[in-house]
Amino acid sequence: MFATGIENSIPRIKNGSVRVDQMEACGHYKHWRTDFDCVEEMGIRFLRYGPPLHTTLLGPGRYDWSFADETFGELRRRRIIPIVDLCHFGVPDWIGDFQNPDFAIHFEAYAEAFARRFPWIQFYTPVNEMFICATFSARYGWWNEQGTTDFTFVTALKNIVKANVLAMEAILAVRPDVIFIQSESSEYFHAENPAAIKPAEQMNCQRFLTLDLNYGHRVDSGVYEFLMDNGMTREEYHFFLGRRLRQHCILGNDYYWTNEHRVRADGSTSASGEIFGYSEITRQYYNRYRLPVMHTETNISEGPNGDEAVNWLWKEWANVLRVRNDGVPTVGFTWYSLTDQIDWDTALREQNGRVNPLGLYDLDRNIRAVGRSYKQLIKDWAEVLPTQSVCLSVPIVPPEEFGDDHSIAQQREAAQQRREELRIV
Repeated sequence: MFATGIENSIPRIKNGSVRVDQMEACGHYKHWRTDFDCVEEMGIRFLRYGPPLHTTLLGPGRYDWSFADETFGELRRRRIIPIVDLCHFGVPDWIGDFQNPDFAIHFEAYAEAFARRFPWIQFYTPVNEMFICATFSARYGWWNEQGTTDFTFVTALKNIVKANVLAMEAILAVRPDVIFIQSESSEYFHAENPAAIKPAEQMNCQRFLTLDLNYGHRVDSGVYEFLMDNGMTREEYHFFLGRRLRQHCILGNDYYWTNEHRVRADGSTSASGEIFGYSEITRQYYNRYRLPVMHTETNISEGPNGDEAVNWLWKEWANVLRVRNDGVPTVGFTWYSLTDQIDWDTALREQNGRVNPLGLYDLDRNIRAVGRSYKQLIKDWAEVLPTQSVCLSVPIVPPEEFGDDHSIAQQREAAQQRREELRIV
């Protein structure tokens, strides 16, 4: 599944007074038809895409589907398969922030309503990068609630993952053959010196927290104590252990130059750049969860030489082939995003209007060098990979086949399987 995405981050900054909307900043609201043209020009069939949550979820049970109806209707007409990103780093003003425990309940209802309105959609990422969302909002103090304590971090984390879990269950009730593709940041923390070993080990355990809870994987003992010490109850922890959802999931993991960290003795960190790389870190995550893998995000700035992004693309693709050839079931790759982005050089903390040349296309919708290289990569590999293993195919129902006999039979079989899963719980 070769994919790209249209960036739809919506965090609030400056003590919640300013909304950062990447779809608006990057011109998608005006140029969405042109953006879909670009997806087709690339030869891409899979698009990570979602409606803006803050303008679609108006209140409890109140939705404005006008933009979603237009855009998703057009995707269906063009036979582009969306991987629907329902929550990307922010919530509507009336919910507040990720410290609000009611977020999970409202998001569950929203996910169900979306699935009922668009029953032909099969792929979802309910909450994007749960670990990064909790970390930047409630540990680093950058977004939304701007929390900086372990307590605010754990509170945000449990609310975010609960929202994701409840949304998955709600969508499954509507579309039993749905496939969830987590888009989660894959991290590693390197100790700078012997005094930094302990904090680095703690961080390397905590990096799995969102996926552990999401998949019902028992956390390490030290992490359990950390959760209990910072506001999670035993009942809340067992809520996550009691779900049966992982068999509906693909382990989507993201990797950027900033995903590896250098840890100092005082626990502070900075980006270390690529040390282990995508293949080694992905093996660590796969060995923990044993789920099919998809590389769901990567990019790098085009750079002064003009070939930095092209070289990074080929390096990441080589890493994907490496883990695949090593026996990790790998089903997809994504360059994120379709167009350049705005102000991600400061992680959206500042509104400088600075264009970050990270996209397959610039903001005038002219293809970049990395776009031409990705287009060629897809052309070269799209027909080769499926012949290498018939076991690594995802049971996809394309939009144009929704409702036909095969689609109905697959959903009936999936519904029966889900009923059996729930009886086991």
